[in-house]
Amino acid sequence: MELRLGTILVDQGILAEDQVKAVLNVQHRTGQPFGLICEQMYDIAPQAIEAAWAHQYAQRASTVDPRLLVPDPAATEAISRRQAWQFSVLPIKWDGRELMMATTPGDLCRALRFATNVLGIPAYFVMCEPAQLQEAMQMHYPLPGTTLDGRRKVA
Repeated sequence: MELRLGTILVDQGILAEDQVKAVLNVQHRTGQPFGLICEQMYDIAPQAIEAAWAHQYAQRASTVDPRLLVPDPAATEAISRRQAWQFSVLPIKWDGRELMMATTPGDLCRALRFATNVLGIPAYFVMCEPAQLQEAMQMHYPLPGTTLDGRRKVA
């Protein structure tokens, strides 16, 4: 079952059911994006809409264990070691003209902003667990002692 953006915002306590209905009515009349209407009608912060959208994206995305995948060298060349760790993304392969990357649901907003604003190439994400991503990152983008949250491990 597809999780709708309005349902997510209601579940998070950001909108009420009647507000979702009002937004849907405006969307039906204008064709504007649901999130934009929420921002305009109810002064919802763009970050809240982005987080809800990322939650929806993560629910739809495939799940992988990146430790079991061998990233294509052409994919890993697209992103520097620093970018991979900073934005919690592991490039896996080129899928046609799109770059498939692994990230975690908790890092998806940051990864999406990176792909949209910095990368400059079409990309999509598959989801994985944080520990799996960190281990795969150490295998393919080694930075000894580094964790995904940017802190250095203390011995």
